[in-house]
Amino acid sequence: MCELLGMSANVPTDICFSFCGLLERGGRTGPHRDGWGITFYEGKGCRSFKDPLPSCDSEIAKLVKSYPIKSCSVISHIRQANRGKVSLENTHPFIREMWGRHWTYAHNGQLSNYKDKLQSDIFQPVGNTDSEMAFCWIMDNIKKKYPNRPKDMKPVFRYVAKLAASLRELGVFNMLLSDGIYLMTYCTTKLHWITRRAPFGKATLIDTDWVIDFQQETTPNDVVSVIATEPLTGDETWQNMTQGEYVLFKKGEPILKGVK
Repeated sequence: MCELLGMSANVPTDICFSFCGLLERGGRTGPHRDGWGITFYEGKGCRSFKDPLPSCDSEIAKLVKSYPIKSCSVISHIRQANRGKVSLENTHPFIREMWGRHWTYAHNGQLSNYKDKLQSDIFQPVGNTDSEMAFCWIMDNIKKKYPNRPKDMKPVFRYVAKLAASLRELGVFNMLLSDGIYLMTYCTTKLHWITRRAPFGKATLIDTDWVIDFQQETTPNDVVSVIATEPLTGDETWQNMTQGEYVLFKKGEPILKGVK
């Protein structure tokens, strides 16, 4: 299985601490050696870095780790291939444009008997993974149901949760999805999240020797939520998501929860 990492914050925040822990799992402390990627939103634009090499050995990953890009919405992924060859086009996250915004998506899991059920008219996959095909199918259905961007986006993400529940019937479907303003996570088997706010404390990564004092890195008004397949720190309390549960974040705050 792959691993996911997401972040939603109310102020531009770097994800170097969490990203460093995830990278170690890409071939050093974990088996996810088949590529990695990360997307940072900056306004309506986004920066995306991907590499089919293991993240623990990737020079691009080292660059991203040492370059503190600040963002309010981030999605990252390390891959253990099960559908589709190891290649750049099959490396997550995947990005599509809708309603004048970049939508970014990453998936952890494996689907079966999906090709006939996940046909898309508007959005087409570039690679040959079940993950990207599912993303195109989700985007296709959203665009058909909502030709124009609604003022209230909560019904859109409730509909995404309904689509995700359908995908869960085809196998394991843990997902991150963002348009740069909202970040949604959906759980089938394993996802955790944590919201950090004042009073901030210290945290220690599980996968590498790094302790950070968030009080020295933040202001009292900062709110940052991090989503990960497995908790990245061993001295904080992470929320364990259950099967069918989804959470929608905006500016670091969980604003919508439910089960589908």
